[in-house]
Amino acid sequence: MLPDAIATAEKHLRDILALAIQHDEARSALVVFDTRSDLAVTLTAAYRRCLPTAVFIDFDAVTPEAIFTEFAKLVAADLVVLIQSTNFRLEAFRIRVELFKRSFKVIEHPHLGRMPDKQADYYIESLAYDPAYFRGVGNALKQRIDSAVHGVIDSGGEQLAFGSPFEPAKLNVGDYSEMNNVGGQFPIGEVFTEAQDLEAVNGRVRIFAFGDTSFSTNKPTQPITLVISKGKVVDTLNSTSEFELVLANIRADEGEVWLRELGFGLNRAFTQNKIVSDIGTYERMCGIHLSLGAKHGVYSKELIRRATARHHVDVFAVTESVSLGDEVVYWDGAWQV
Repeated sequence: MLPDAIATAEKHLRDILALAIQHDEARSALVVFDTRSDLAVTLTAAYRRCLPTAVFIDFDAVTPEAIFTEFAKLVAADLVVLIQSTNFRLEAFRIRVELFKRSFKVIEHPHLGRMPDKQADYYIESLAYDPAYFRGVGNALKQRIDSAVHGVIDSGGEQLAFGSPFEPAKLNVGDYSEMNNVGGQFPIGEVFTEAQDLEAVNGRVRIFAFGDTSFSTNKPTQPITLVISKGKVVDTLNSTSEFELVLANIRADEGEVWLRELGFGLNRAFTQNKIVSDIGTYERMCGIHLSLGAKHGVYSKELIRRATARHHVDVFAVTESVSLGDEVVYWDGAWQV
């Protein structure tokens, strides 16, 4: 990590706390952390500077009961920060869900141990919060997605056509004014949707990375081409054994491989060449990501039974250009809205 990593993280976290979470310094704050990774240690040090009056608890040094006791001291609109090298487990207690039920504000940094060395620098860079960019581009994309009757992804010689209007787009841009919960997993920067008619998606798309069976970002030596017919993966070109295992696992459980989510990543800290291993973090990469498998927690489809939908695997498209209707919204490595 860079020598000024703590200072850089402090700057970005102050912006998140003030501009996105809108944390009132007069309110209580609780930071639950571990020391199992350099990135977790760095973020904890930065939060100590940002939240000098907060209570800090080392997850590995106390009992679950001690953590529950601290949660019980908080009231609605207080802040909880979770700094996790893996993902904290408290028996059957789903931490973030339970904290939101209590109307706490939540900032979650999971799986930090997957991102050592240079990846930690990329992660810290990804915490930079520019409201004008995230909210401006995010809302502009939502307007275009919600009104478009079709779209095309050009992945450098191959085109994937969405011959259908899209589901109402959802935003993850640090604006919680219209939402029930304040906060979530950081870094942020995404707009997502899917075709209203999944079977109206046809063509080919080249992907440069995918989430493998260890939930890590896997970048093959050359892009893999997916052949999509009526919304399903029917063939691959230049594939790898690791990717074929992903497809085999989906088919074993679901019988076929649906293409569902169309994700518009906004976070400029992550690119095709600036990659982090944690797939849930890299999902914010500036460009297009798609999901394979029938599972999607937001959109319901008559074609798909939620009870049997088990897989949601992120894949990342070589993004040359993106068109919504007749408008090009992505070109030359950036959103053009």
